[in-house]
Amino acid sequence: MYFLAIIIMNVACNDDALDLSPADAVTDDAVFNSADPGLMKAFVNNVYQGLPDGFQWSMIASVSDEAHLNAGGWHGAHSIMKSQLTESNLSAFSPWGYYEMYNWDNVYRKIRAANLFLSKVDDSPADIEAKNVMKGEVYFLRGYLYHNLVAMYGGVPIIDKPYTLDENFNIARDTYADCIDFISNQCDSAAKYLPLNIEQGRAAKGAALALKARALIYAASDLYNTPSVWGSYEHPELVGYTNSSAADRESRWQKAKDAAKAVIDLNIYSLHGANPLNQQEAQDNYYQLFISMETSEDIFSRYFTQNVEGDWATYNPGVFHNPNGYHGWGCDTPTQQFVDAYDWSDGSVFDWSNPEHASDPYGIFGDMKRDPRFYATVLFDNAPWRERPSDVSGDPHGKIQTGHYWTIFDGETDIRDGLDTKGTKGGVENWNGTHTGYYLKKGVDANIDPVAIKQTAPWRFLRYAEVLLNYAEACIGLGQEGEAQTYINMVRTRAGMPDIATTGQELVKSLQKERQIEMAFEELRYFDIRRWMICEEAFADVQNIYILYGDESNPSPTYGDGIPTYTVEEGEERTFEPKAYFLPIALDELNINDLLVQNPGY
Repeated sequence: MYFLAIIIMNVACNDDALDLSPADAVTDDAVFNSADPGLMKAFVNNVYQGLPDGFQWSMIASVSDEAHLNAGGWHGAHSIMKSQLTESNLSAFSPWGYYEMYNWDNVYRKIRAANLFLSKVDDSPADIEAKNVMKGEVYFLRGYLYHNLVAMYGGVPIIDKPYTLDENFNIARDTYADCIDFISNQCDSAAKYLPLNIEQGRAAKGAALALKARALIYAASDLYNTPSVWGSYEHPELVGYTNSSAADRESRWQKAKDAAKAVIDLNIYSLHGANPLNQQEAQDNYYQLFISMETSEDIFSRYFTQNVEGDWATYNPGVFHNPNGYHGWGCDTPTQQFVDAYDWSDGSVFDWSNPEHASDPYGIFGDMKRDPRFYATVLFDNAPWRERPSDVSGDPHGKIQTGHYWTIFDGETDIRDGLDTKGTKGGVENWNGTHTGYYLKKGVDANIDPVAIKQTAPWRFLRYAEVLLNYAEACIGLGQEGEAQTYINMVRTRAGMPDIATTGQELVKSLQKERQIEMAFEELRYFDIRRWMICEEAFADVQNIYILYGDESNPSPTYGDGIPTYTVEEGEERTFEPKAYFLPIALDELNINDLLVQNPGY
């Protein structure tokens, strides 16, 4: 058995390490029979690569209500958003698709590597302290890999040993309940071995506890506690709990609360910029959180270098998300529905039927302002960004141009496009560009020319704000509304937003909106809309914005003169069917293992 040494770090030069056969691989014996832990560390690094981050060409946000993918047709996102997946067509979730790291086959490959490590590490002659830390990392990784599988497929076969080619591969799916118990136990085992602090990019104790909190808050949610939704499906135990009494549900909420509280009680994490002096500082703090190398809020992150290699679609968030008027690709663009979810800074709800709101939806012409996180997350028309590339003219102030304007062109009065549109009448690059009228700002460093330099800010898998919102959600489930309000308001205070005081079902909606805004584009919304069972609403057809400056009788020589008109238009069609709460198990897997049971609706 060989594994490719994809990332070799800190490997000392010794006889075992140099005895390679073949030249680009390392035998298991060389890894686990060496007193030097370097090769084992490289093996663990390879397992880390099984966790998908959001710094790819296509984010999973684009198969939720957060975003629209500008090349979704040939990429496969459109078929996902129309609930058209089948056991023979997993589209972007296939083993070679852009969401391949969530694919059954690919995840199990990494699980096998984790199983192999845990089966051999104890017999290694390497230093026991180093082995124990790596053991904790691999328990965490195995738990995270199973969490990703279960969130996509429901109950899956729990395999905790490295199968060989001569063994029986017919293995039935374990129940959803058993899978959650297994993931929780993996996190507990990881926490037992992991230190509070570890080098950047590796999992520490807090990561194991935070993952447990996430897995248990998912497990307590509606999707997994409403067996009646599956009708006559013969195996509801594979897609949720079958014991869903009030007492059972309360027990699950309590476990989720306790898990989140365990992270809080470590007393080593805090919100970045927890008490801003004003809304501008709140906006700046939130924006800087996602382009900083390290903050007090970080629990588990992936780090990159400018030399990171990969295909054209791998890790380059500056290029992927900058507007086309900056020679970016504008891949995953916020939808109008997502933009409309941001309240005004006084806590009032945005409403297109309100003339004052409709005339200045971004709060740039008058005194009203939106939630500070809006300005740190979304690039909208007239938003300040950065100096244009030297070959792009028509914007001396470095502001986004996603609208259109009446002007005189070639002697005729005509509507021309802003630099960052997808149009052919003034847009810089028509093959790129937004359909929705927005671009993503969050996590994109304005100080870096995306074409010339790769940014290196880390992807944050787990951060403290999510833990606080997990805790608040569990409190709501337990009827502890005052405590839930307190923790939600901690996050809102950091955002420069007023406290909420809602109760009952309105408090549930407040929590869901707070999580939608605070955790935007962090690859959680896809799972949230499913576990809350709100996909029917979330899969509404995409809405775009059409912005027009001036009028035919009063053309302008330049873009952006005066106050424009804003018109919401219908965009990509989307359809949700209940079967899409889970992915189908691929036909190839069903053919290989005749004990597998397909998910409902497929």
